[in-house]
Amino acid sequence: MKKTRQGKDRLVVLLGPTAVGKTALSIGLAQALRAEIISGDSMLVYRGFDVGTAKPTWEERGGIVHHLIDIRAPEEHYSVQEFQQEAGQLIHLLNEKGRLPLLVGGTGLYVQSLLEGYAFNAAGGDAAFRARLQAVADERGGDYIYALLREKDPVAASTIHPHNVRRVIRALEVASTGGESISRHRRGNLAYDVYVIGLARPRAELYARIDARVRAMAAQGLAAEVRGLLAAGVTPDMQPMQGIGYKEMAAYLAGRGTWEEALAAIARATRHFAKRQLTWFRRMGYIHWFDVSGKSEEKILNEILWNIRGFFR
Repeated sequence: MKKTRQGKDRLVVLLGPTAVGKTALSIGLAQALRAEIISGDSMLVYRGFDVGTAKPTWEERGGIVHHLIDIRAPEEHYSVQEFQQEAGQLIHLLNEKGRLPLLVGGTGLYVQSLLEGYAFNAAGGDAAFRARLQAVADERGGDYIYALLREKDPVAASTIHPHNVRRVIRALEVASTGGESISRHRRGNLAYDVYVIGLARPRAELYARIDARVRAMAAQGLAAEVRGLLAAGVTPDMQPMQGIGYKEMAAYLAGRGTWEEALAAIARATRHFAKRQLTWFRRMGYIHWFDVSGKSEEKILNEILWNIRGFFR
């Protein structure tokens, strides 16, 4: 690998909404670039959460080394700060070894915090504050707590699902005890010598792919996976169980709603998530977008490789 420009580590990033086709393309890119993949997905860190996260299987990984997958137990918390630190260390290590890191993901806050060098405040934990907010949530509902966060820090609120009460409370805690939001702590210029790829498809096509993916997950045993997790002691309030597909399937297994209603709820939530992802990515003006609709994987791969090699020339 050539010496980095301006003393920055080199990095290629592959972004896009869920179901757009990142996984297959990432393998082709990694093989062509002799790269190692770093996951930028907040759900892939959890062991045992495979079907519902579309986690690439060993066969799908094509012999490419993948980092930041299966690194946490379900009961462990994983934060954007931890991702930023661990991914940053990997990027530097791979550059030192002469390998190109390829960051692949769809969690906008994770990737943006890394590329733009967010500096997080050092707000400590406040158990009493969290307990008070939890009591309010129990009495007045999660929507009330989420409304408080939207008023206090609308940027942070846009990154958190309203029903994830634990994360909403934590964001309020950070905003209150730290005095400032992480969203206001940026270094300005990008932290890496980076080429950022964004994959796009027409909305109707993307939504059709999402619907097909949900059906495929059902056929691959999503219900059995969730049933096994619950039997192993994973509780619905744990962070990964709040993920799309898991909370809906856990509700179905608890007797709330029919099978078709559960699948429809998963597809609907996934479509909303894809819309939020695209809204987030539009704020990242340095993304190079590629419309992959109607193109073969080979054509897409060659087009992107040509642009990457021109960028780093």
